[in-house]
Amino acid sequence: MANFRITKGLDIKLAGAPEAFIADAPPTRQVTIYPTEYVGIKLRLKVKEGDSVKRGSPVLYDKKNPSFQVCAPAGGTIAKINFGKRRVLESVVIDVASPEQAESFKKYAPDQLLSIDRATLLEHLQTTGLLALIQSRPFSRMANAGQKPKSIFVNGMNTAPYHPDVNTVLLGHEQAFQAGLNALSRLTDGKVHLCIDGAKQNLPALKEARHVEIHTFTGPHPAGNTSVHIHHVDPISPGDVVWAIKAQDVVLLGQLLINGEYPTQRVISLSGPGLRAGSQRHYRTRLGAPLAGIIDGNLNNGEMRILSGDVLSGAAIPPDSSLKLLDHAITILPEDRERHFMGWLAPGHNRLSVSRTFVSKWFGLDRKKDWSLGTNQRGELRPMVLTGLYDRFVPMNIMTDYLVRAVLAKDADEAIALGLLETDPEDFALCAFACPSKMDLVGIIRKGLDQVEKEGI
Repeated sequence: MANFRITKGLDIKLAGAPEAFIADAPPTRQVTIYPTEYVGIKLRLKVKEGDSVKRGSPVLYDKKNPSFQVCAPAGGTIAKINFGKRRVLESVVIDVASPEQAESFKKYAPDQLLSIDRATLLEHLQTTGLLALIQSRPFSRMANAGQKPKSIFVNGMNTAPYHPDVNTVLLGHEQAFQAGLNALSRLTDGKVHLCIDGAKQNLPALKEARHVEIHTFTGPHPAGNTSVHIHHVDPISPGDVVWAIKAQDVVLLGQLLINGEYPTQRVISLSGPGLRAGSQRHYRTRLGAPLAGIIDGNLNNGEMRILSGDVLSGAAIPPDSSLKLLDHAITILPEDRERHFMGWLAPGHNRLSVSRTFVSKWFGLDRKKDWSLGTNQRGELRPMVLTGLYDRFVPMNIMTDYLVRAVLAKDADEAIALGLLETDPEDFALCAFACPSKMDLVGIIRKGLDQVEKEGI
């Protein structure tokens, strides 16, 4: 076991963190599939409105790779197929039958997965669509079954605010988790690296996992980001491919393989200051279920913004959205459009700052309370100034200011030389939070990765 101590970064004390308690979401009579979730893939329909499907039946397929299919998360009837502008397929809605039927797949004992043929396993994951749970680095796209990664990283820790607690999520699913790890070991000739939080008392399923190499990371956020783990354990060079998956998604893989049925549930976190007290918790909910089942009646008064993901790098979604396959956290923030008198010229006893702009930082008040923040970025876009501030929040051997400038200049060669391929947009979310220029660093890095992916390395 290797131990890594991360010193760069920042833990933001925020109010509204989820309790280590799992509540059951109300049953749902409808689920939704979002084809737009599968970035970079052109999906085509295999069904039409009114068709009956079983849980695990194919609903969509990849135009370029018909072996990859997206399956129904519930058995029932195709109620509605929604198209957007230019006939872009946006969602497929299924009315859940009672009782519902499920497709049967081959079952494996956990130890059998240690000798399963790689091609057979990949075919199984493509047929069910759960290959999408594995992300390929660089570029953070769905894993390509035609590539063999040099290693696989399992993220067994979360340091971003409001993310679900891995120990809470895995409790009761230890067998499925180990089965998923066994399967992952067959997908690479290299090692499977399991990265866990060295500052927590982890479940035996994590700290005693078999057929993987375990590493512990301690320190402030982003110590829990997969990019940080890869950088310190098995860095990416041009031409390398590394696969990454979250521990809670390994459970879904294991459930598919040992139960022989498409998994139905996942545990997500619901958190944020926009929720009523006592509503911030983990919920066991159905894949594709409407979010209304867990947020209705739990919101504070006023206008709220709903995020899919954590508070730093999550994306805004409509209130009538449903749970996507890759969703792990739902965050609720108050829409804060208040204009503050004197702005940064005020003393700022009750203002959070990562620099010494306000009195709260000088006297350590920022570390003594949980902050309830809204969506106000407290300033407009300003010119970028090279200050070296970003490097305080990126615990990798990267000159962040120069990397961002290279991406803005669309200099792909320079960006690659500065380490762009080692990064993911979420790695710059903390920099964006602290940025005095109010720049969308997450979006900038995403555009840079897209450019390199399009042009080729």
